[in-house]
Amino acid sequence: MTDMLQELSIKNFAIIDDLQISFSDGLTILSGETGAGKSIIINAVNLLLGSRATAQLIRTGSETAELEALFQVKNQQKLIEIMRDNAIDPEEGLLIRRIISRTDRHRIYINGRLATIQLLNLITENLASISGQHVHQGLLKEDNQLAVIDQFGGLMSLRESVYRCFHEIVPLIRKLNDLKAGKDRQTEHIELLEFQKQEIRSAGISPGEDTDLEQERTRLKNGEALFQAAHGAIETLYDAQGAVVELLLGVKKDLDRVASMDSLLLPPAKRINESALEIEDIAEELRAYLKNVQIDERRLEAVEERLDALTRLKRKYGGSLDAVFLRRESIELELSKLENLSETVAETEKSLSNLHDQLVELTSTLSRERKKTAKILSKKVEKELASLKMSQTKFEVSFRTLQADNDVNPYLVVDRNVANETGIDQATFLIAPNVGEPLKPLSSIVSGGELSRVVLALKAILAQTEAVETIVFDEVDAGIGGGVAEVVGKKLAALAGRHQIICITHLPQIAKFSDHHFSISKCVSDGRTKTVIRRLNDAERITEIARMMGGEKITQATMDHAREMLRNGR
Repeated sequence: MTDMLQELSIKNFAIIDDLQISFSDGLTILSGETGAGKSIIINAVNLLLGSRATAQLIRTGSETAELEALFQVKNQQKLIEIMRDNAIDPEEGLLIRRIISRTDRHRIYINGRLATIQLLNLITENLASISGQHVHQGLLKEDNQLAVIDQFGGLMSLRESVYRCFHEIVPLIRKLNDLKAGKDRQTEHIELLEFQKQEIRSAGISPGEDTDLEQERTRLKNGEALFQAAHGAIETLYDAQGAVVELLLGVKKDLDRVASMDSLLLPPAKRINESALEIEDIAEELRAYLKNVQIDERRLEAVEERLDALTRLKRKYGGSLDAVFLRRESIELELSKLENLSETVAETEKSLSNLHDQLVELTSTLSRERKKTAKILSKKVEKELASLKMSQTKFEVSFRTLQADNDVNPYLVVDRNVANETGIDQATFLIAPNVGEPLKPLSSIVSGGELSRVVLALKAILAQTEAVETIVFDEVDAGIGGGVAEVVGKKLAALAGRHQIICITHLPQIAKFSDHHFSISKCVSDGRTKTVIRRLNDAERITEIARMMGGEKITQATMDHAREMLRNGR
């Protein structure tokens, strides 16, 4: 076996101070007194596989808890592809690390790179399977029983096709309902949109028109002052006696007269001449400006009215002329959509009809295959339970469907049955552990030992189809003992030939079949309780088996019995 959990490290987690465990293939047994921390180790593995973290799990006095697991994944092709797709190199294996913080700022690292809980769940989906109390109880839920059938029958890809088809139909139903509701409001809404479009169009606005009009309004309000300023400037610069131009030309004439005496005066004379020409140009520009200066009350009134109209439009359609233009575009687009609404409704109905045909075919096929699979599974479960000392047990799967009423959307109805993302079936595992008893739902089983054996039987069957390499059993020995424990141990040992099996148990009849045995205990150090784990050698295994058989007081007879038990387990 090449793919398995190799290393587990736990720090400051519950009563665990600092713990490192190296795992191997085959059957690994974890044993110890009640409360020593066996289930805490299972909780740690669950967290590394993606379960929810909480600060309550941190060891008292510490700010963080750190969990780390190294998996070898050489043959897990799908997992390797997922890792590579997320830029994680699988060559060195898979190293998962979780840091749990009291500030609830928990962190996840995969091969040293910070990762999300979504990526962790994707990667660990088929990495390991933990069968504990929550799994036992989970198996009592009918949704999980249906999943067992699909997994055993190799129907998961067909089930996923149903899931995808269903989740394509649901949003299209919502879209169709919205379209039809829109169509009902279509006439009134179109009238409103047409009015708004006409209102904006008839206004005849142009980009930046409001800015231009505001500038014109300012000039009109101040026309007389602008005229006087420009006219006075022309007089001073050019027209009046002794104007600036006249003075400059006089200065130039004087300089020209004496320039023959000193040529250094020629450049200043030239620049004065250029300045005079520039002032002439300015005077011409001001004369042109005077022609455009208006003192026109009627024009001012027209500008004010136009600005008021534009302000009303801006206030109604977004606050600016740009917003008004955008609103006109959106109105035209919406009108176009509404005009094509009937066509869109027809197209959506056609898409839904095609998808519904697919849903009918997929769910009907899945339902037929489930019923065939259930018969095979039932026989196999009965055979497995017989090997677990429940030889007279009858096991069947009951199927039923939910009849559709008028409230169910017709696109989610298959042959008058309600379809959901798992198909049209509801499955219930029925069991009769004793001869003469009627078949009853698995959830009615009172005996923990019987439920544990049913779980183990299903695990043994599913192990032939499961992609997971590592299976962890916690409380598989609940409610059993004696000869039953012996056959449970044999079953676990057989499973360990195909999978890495890690099992927590308090029964020596199971522990004796282990390939590797760890003892978990707790001790007090520096006034604090902490969990300790040790890999047992052959001699220590005998002592631990003896303790499991007879408690703390171990006699020579118990030791001899333990030694014999171990010999028989090999």
